[in-house]
Formats: sequence, C-alpha cells, structure tokens
Amino acid sequence: MPRVLVPVLTTPPARPVGGDVRAFGGATMGTTWSVKAVLPSTVDLPALAAMVQRALDAVVAEMSPWEPAADLSRYNRAAPGSWTPLPAGMATVLRRAIEIARASDGAFDPTLGALVDLWGFGPRPFSGGPPEPESVEPLREASGWRRLTLDGEALFQPGGLRLDLNGIAKGFGVDQAAAALDRAGVRSYLVEVGGELRGTGAKPDGQPWWVELERPPRDALGAADAEPTLVALHDLSVATSGDYRRFFDHEGRRYAHTLDPRTGAPTTHPTVSVTVLAKDCMSADAWATALTVMEPDAALAFATAHDLAALIVSRADDGFEERLSPALSAMLD
Repeated sequence: MPRVLVPVLTTPPARPVGGDVRAFGGATMGTTWSVKAVLPSTVDLPALAAMVQRALDAVVAEMSPWEPAADLSRYNRAAPGSWTPLPAGMATVLRRAIEIARASDGAFDPTLGALVDLWGFGPRPFSGGPPEPESVEPLREASGWRRLTLDGEALFQPGGLRLDLNGIAKGFGVDQAAAALDRAGVRSYLVEVGGELRGTGAKPDGQPWWVELERPPRDALGAADAEPTLVALHDLSVATSGDYRRFFDHEGRRYAHTLDPRTGAPTTHPTVSVTVLAKDCMSADAWATALTVMEPDAALAFATAHDLAALIVSRADDGFEERLSPALSAMLD
C-alpha cells in the first residue's frame, strides 16, 4: 500500500465548472516539461503551450551556464570590480539563493560554477575522471556565497566568482510556467519540469492532483525498493535531489553531481535522495539541494528546526533508511 500525504487546507480546492483535463508539453533545460490542466474545449492549446514555453525559455536565457549569451554566463565572464545588471527573474532567484545559503550556513551555495565545471558537471567537456586534488582547493577558496554583493538588481563581480544556479533555477522554471498559466486564467493545473512539480486546484471529479514522489531506482538502494508515496498537490510544489540523477563512476567509486561547498568535492555520506514539499518550487528545489549536502541526521534536524516537509532516503547496512520530518509526517493520511 502506498503512503499517502495530504496537506492541511483551510478550504478544499473548488471543483472546476466545465472543461476537461488536457495535456501538453515540450522541451527545456536539457529535459522535458509537461502540463495537465482543466480547460474548456474552446481554449487554443498551441497558444497556451507557446506561452508556457516562452516563460521557460526566458529562464534558460537568463540562467543557463551552457548558453554563452545568458545573463549568468555574462556575469561569470565579467571583469573584477564590475557590476552586472541582472534581469528581474534572475535577481529574484539570486536573492532567494542567498537567503537559503545564509539559513543553511552555506550548505546551499550558488557560487560553485567553477567547481561544477572542474568535476565535469558543467559546460566544460568531461575529462573522464575526478580532477587532481591540488586543482580543487584554489577554486573552492575563490567561491563562497558570502562574496556575493547584490544591490537591487545589480551584482558585483569581486573576481573569479562563477555562479551555478542549477540547484534552484529548474524549480523557478516550474513557478514561472505556473505563473504563465495563472495569467492565462487557468485555475486548475499540474506543472512538471524534469521531475519537479507544482499543482493547484482540483480535477473535474473533485479529486486533487495526485502525484507519486520520485523514488530512487532499485540499484541506487542496493536492490531494495522504497515505499511509494502519493501526495495531493494543491497550492504545493515538490522537488527531489538525488545522487542517481547525474554522476560518473571511476575506479569503483561513484561521484555524484551534488558538491559539498566545504570540500569542493562531491558529497560522500550515504544520502541517496531528498524530497522537499513547499509552497513554491524554487524554494523546494534549493532546500532539497541543501539537505542533500548535509549528513542524513543533520538534514533531518535542520528540516525539523526550519519546519521543512522533507523525505530523506539514505543507504543503510540492510538496504536503505527513510527519515520523515515532522512537517511531512503531519501530512500522513
């Protein structure tokens, strides 16, 4: 039997009057996006899909390190001592990134772009193995969220600082797609971008948007299998960070894409995945990244202290262990 999570609602979602569930989607950020929405038959579906695509394309144009013309890339190339004006969306993301970096004592750090490249998880071609240890430390010392100075929508480049917003930008993309639907007058929908989701409203039968939380693959859990978890997404977002998503194996060791800012290297503790539920997907995405950097017990303690709804899955001697924060346990039906 699956585990069922239902958020506490002051008022239940209103059942839509008229319309059917219609689906559409596309490609973005090296992955895919999809929308399920309750819409009348008269809606111009291609026009609505184009509106969502434009919102996601704007996020890529601002924050993709793979796009040389992106605002993020422009900042990373900026001369020491210069100020780079940021578009409003990127400034919003960076402000939230700094807030979460400060609250997590740097477990989430948006300034690891040079290290992400060095380890083969960025735009630079992968070398086939881990970098030499002596090449890591200079880049680690040059990074650090405390070096960021954001004045309104202008960002100071102190020299050698390179942003990487991949731990938060996809969640922001979900929020932007949702905002596009809101502007179009859509009141009930489920948005998904590369596994991150946001839902609001109800389906025509009155049911919420039920989704199954992402589970680590069996091979990531030592041939074990995590219990399925269903959640009712109403005015709620969910994001998952997992060491099985992007990694490379070298000489019998796995190197996952999540870097520990304290060492400048991939994390080595037994956490397999962290899922966070939050009102906005940008925050859920960043918090999931921050908790993945922490040891499992520390992540649970942090989620408890900060009232985060989090599911932490880690390897154990007998397979795997799941830790549910109190805020998540409170949703159990």
